Amino acid sequence: MKNAPRQIITSHINTDFDALASIIGATLLYPGSIGVVPKMVNKNVSRFLSTHKSAFDLILPNEIDPEKVEKLIVVDTDQWQRLDRMEKLRERNIEIEVWDHHIHNIGNIEAGVIRKENVGATITLLCREMQARKITLSPLQSTVMLIGLYEDTGRLSFPATTPEDAMTAAYLLKNGADLNVASFFLAPPYEEEQKDILFEMLKSTEKEHINGRKIGFNIVHLKKVTPNLAGVVSSYRGFINVAAVFVIFVSDSYCTVIARSGSKAIDVGLILQEFGGGGHPGAGSATIRGEDCDGKKIRSIIREKLKNNSNHHVQIADIMSFPVVSVPPTMPMRKVREIMDEKNIRGIIVAEDDQIEGVVVLCDFKKIKKENQWNSPVKAFMTRGVTTITPDTPPSIAAEIMSDQGIGYLPVVHENKMIGIVTRTDVIRYIYGLVPE
Repeated sequence: MKNAPRQIITSHINTDFDALASIIGATLLYPGSIGVVPKMVNKNVSRFLSTHKSAFDLILPNEIDPEKVEKLIVVDTDQWQRLDRMEKLRERNIEIEVWDHHIHNIGNIEAGVIRKENVGATITLLCREMQARKITLSPLQSTVMLIGLYEDTGRLSFPATTPEDAMTAAYLLKNGADLNVASFFLAPPYEEEQKDILFEMLKSTEKEHINGRKIGFNIVHLKKVTPNLAGVVSSYRGFINVAAVFVIFVSDSYCTVIARSGSKAIDVGLILQEFGGGGHPGAGSATIRGEDCDGKKIRSIIREKLKNNSNHHVQIADIMSFPVVSVPPTMPMRKVREIMDEKNIRGIIVAEDDQIEGVVVLCDFKKIKKENQWNSPVKAFMTRGVTTITPDTPPSIAAEIMSDQGIGYLPVVHENKMIGIVTRTDVIRYIYGLVPE
């Protein structure tokens, strides 16, 4: 088995964001460890992992060899029955450590080290140690930890929230945590009037592709003053899956434009300066009064501003990897596995004369049931009908394709020849600024 870690970190089934964030955070505190995420996670975590899983060193419980594990770190719980397929480890005499913030629970995990304190989220305890060790966090790591903190503290509003939780939020923001991404994955509670507006918006969305990015527009006529429209728009952008959204709220005497962007290439604050408003790249607003309060006219002006936006020139060609690691369709599966292990890659293109015939990813090896099948050609196990993109495709479109089709690799083709490959990790690194643009 390829994955035979000696030190693993795991958490409870129905994994929430605090548990996921704590698993990821603990991998930084325990070098050489692997995060093991239960198969059953909550809906928001599943949505997050569908687009971000390759950015972290995470595996499933069935991918470990219990006999090889020497140390277990458990986060956000202290109960064996809440862990996923860890019974064999319970039977063995291994080193165990627990990090948890549920101080009122009486757990049955007998650990040599227990770090259990009354704070709003387990990630707060881990971040305290990270700060003490001066560990540098990436914006993506900081963001997922902030989501975990916010989820368990109700964005620092639940009674169990402590001053240290608030200081942890500040620490994560200093390390580049993205509040727009956090808002996307955390569904805030709304009163009935906000829900009604959100449902009406979802029915009347207009989507357009402008400069290769999907933009959402909506004109909403309000009958009365409604609070928290900014929060509604933040969630709305996530629901309709667009790079940016502009919602024009029209009342009797004025219009309010609220915009949200998840793309570094679309600065909505700058665009709304046209109407005397402003904000920052991810969030902006403007209020228009008098004769200029015309929803369709405002939408038309925003469209033109977006078309003239000069920040759309980054293409897949700028972030793709090349030359591409590929294998011929006749290569034995045993050799393919050796190449993937050597290159430390999760998938490999099957091609002949630069023509793509298929792709093999790690899960395809599970199709092999007999030893002699390792000598079979890769074409017998590969996935055919590979989705490709062109070098001038924007990274945002590549991200949408990967998310919609549940794939992690997109070969880049120019004039019917494969010239490169872009992975989910490449796109994530670009979006979060982990590599130069």
